[in-house]
Amino acid sequence: MSTDVNQQTHSSDKVDRRKFIGLATAAAGVMFIKPELVHGTAANSAVRVGLLGCGARGTEDASNLVDAGARVVALGDLFRDQLDAARAHFDEIQKAKGYAAIDAAQLFVGSNAYKEIVASKELDAIVIATPPYYHPRHLEAAVDAGKHVYLEKPVAVDVPGALKVIEIGKRAEGKLSLDVGFQIRDCPPFVEMVRRIHDGALGKIVCGEAYYLTGYIERPPWPNASPAERRLRNWVHDRTLSGDIIVEQNIHVIDICNWILKAHPLKASATGGRQGRPPDDGDAYGNYNVLFHYPDGVDVTFSSTQFAKGWWDVTERFFGTKGTSQSPYTGPLGIWGDEPWQATALPGTDKSEPQAFSVTGKFTSNLEFADPEKKKAFIESITSGNFHNQAAKGSESALSCMMARTAAYKGHEVKWEEIRKSKDEWDPKINLDKLT
Repeated sequence: MSTDVNQQTHSSDKVDRRKFIGLATAAAGVMFIKPELVHGTAANSAVRVGLLGCGARGTEDASNLVDAGARVVALGDLFRDQLDAARAHFDEIQKAKGYAAIDAAQLFVGSNAYKEIVASKELDAIVIATPPYYHPRHLEAAVDAGKHVYLEKPVAVDVPGALKVIEIGKRAEGKLSLDVGFQIRDCPPFVEMVRRIHDGALGKIVCGEAYYLTGYIERPPWPNASPAERRLRNWVHDRTLSGDIIVEQNIHVIDICNWILKAHPLKASATGGRQGRPPDDGDAYGNYNVLFHYPDGVDVTFSSTQFAKGWWDVTERFFGTKGTSQSPYTGPLGIWGDEPWQATALPGTDKSEPQAFSVTGKFTSNLEFADPEKKKAFIESITSGNFHNQAAKGSESALSCMMARTAAYKGHEVKWEEIRKSKDEWDPKINLDKLT
């Protein structure tokens, strides 16, 4: 399981480590690691990754890690068909790098797959892309097993789960890398724009607006599946398994607002409902409208849809005393005003019609480098020993969304202090051991 191509057996102390790793990776397609920095790895081997949750997004995450120099060596999923599809995918893309096929002994299926994959001695890091309800449980198992973790967002679906992730993050601090799937925070045009905002390019920020307007997420009907299996396979439509659209999908935009304002909202009022969605597709909402109140009197309006026909648009705008910022997924991104700056448009992205929305995270335009840069940073954090710990920030953004969600459900304003005290534990009431 540790076969590698063109392995290096030494490096000169005179060579800068970052340059050495970059040259080695370009030449061999492999990231080299000091053995003392990575749990269970042999010297000069690629970071060995396991994927738990072999759906579209998890497969995309792990594929980006392969592009960044890692190697997928283990897979785990509740369902055999998803695991088999992922196995065929990774065997194909890794064959070009000279890697052997994934060992059948490193394929784990069923309700105990998460326990078995984290216990494997063959991997150093794990991608967790299971339904969000299970994230705290799966994260804890991985951290307790000494594995670096790339945890898809959201970190949890309820407040106790988010607080649990903060506690798990404290256990991992300084020992493991724990990244959360907010890839936009590593996307070059967004990074540069936020840097300029933090350096004062907008002056005093007065207010903002944000939206996440997308179409319906189609899922197969699974006519022969049991109700529990259908819920799990189509978890994105299930409020308890996903956290609802504001926590599972819209969280990207609210995370960017928190990043720009360097704070979480203090309170929120909201409305929402299922209007526009098919009546039999689960219980997730189809739209939200929220007013967030941030520190220093900054109010941010937010709206979302998950049913719009023929249209999608995602962006944030902030208005300050010196200028205005805009940061869409596609389209002009930058700062206008006293200190103007606009990101350079990528070739082939100036189109009159909006591109189709991708739930897997595959985009062009302003997000072109979001996933590659995020995954490269995760791998480099492991190989360098400069471990990331994004548990607290990931939980903060999840809690921000949960505050708005609760305000919409209850029909009244909810404060940060209230949401932090919530003991409401969500339970999908699914017995995984009884799945066939």
